[in-house]
Amino acid sequence: MKTLISIARYHLVDRMTYLVLPWGAMMFSFLVNLVIATEVAPVPNGYYTGGVVTLYCFLFACGVLSMTRSLSFGLMLGVSRRAYYLGTALLVLVLGVVYGLGLTALQAIERATGGWGLGVNFFRVPWILDGPWYETWLTAFVLLVLFFLYGMWYGLVYRRWSLPGLAAFLAAQVLAGLVVAVVVTLTDNWNAFGNFFGTTLTLPLLLAVLAAAAALLGGRVHHLAPGRHLIAGWPPARRLRVTGWPLGQLSKLGLWHTSVGAADGDSR
Repeated sequence: MKTLISIARYHLVDRMTYLVLPWGAMMFSFLVNLVIATEVAPVPNGYYTGGVVTLYCFLFACGVLSMTRSLSFGLMLGVSRRAYYLGTALLVLVLGVVYGLGLTALQAIERATGGWGLGVNFFRVPWILDGPWYETWLTAFVLLVLFFLYGMWYGLVYRRWSLPGLAAFLAAQVLAGLVVAVVVTLTDNWNAFGNFFGTTLTLPLLLAVLAAAAALLGGRVHHLAPGRHLIAGWPPARRLRVTGWPLGQLSKLGLWHTSVGAADGDSR
């Protein structure tokens, strides 16, 4: 468990990517929507902006980066692929819990103030993030984890099969969606399809199933990511224990140079 926590801390060395940019970009979008709301005529039910999706997009990007930019350096430190994947999964679970609570609190304030006094529903999304606080938190948590894991899949596919594999991965998803749409259309079962996902299988449960499937499948195939392409221009460093790595001294951009010094015997 100590190693997994250290791997999670390893990711958080880049606080700008995992902590600052997701919330900073979302709050910037929030302020822009508030300014726009002051210039337009109010409507009875308020405006649903959907700007909260910015946070989820950044979590997706973080998932991609965790398998592309950070994986090679982690393997160079002597971390096994299994430990790296589990440590990254621990990080996304913690981020999902904390970020979900943050979104739930902001939505509660939004409801109490009538859309920030301007009828702006930024943190409420109809049919998705528009229920009681516990349902909002659960849905937000599962969605955040799902987006991160989905990004990890893109990173894994890109590292293993490069751009052609990534294109094939995207094409396969589009093809699967088209097949489902064609089958449902030909059988004229759109009402049954919608009722199944709207009543029989609730949205949080559906998202939880998708997130669990992505996590389990990722745990099975993470070993496919090649580890031999470490850092261009530097020879492979000797194996190091992550628990002994001075994580607090690594900067987001000076990461590689600091690691090489430690690999040469300067670790503390």
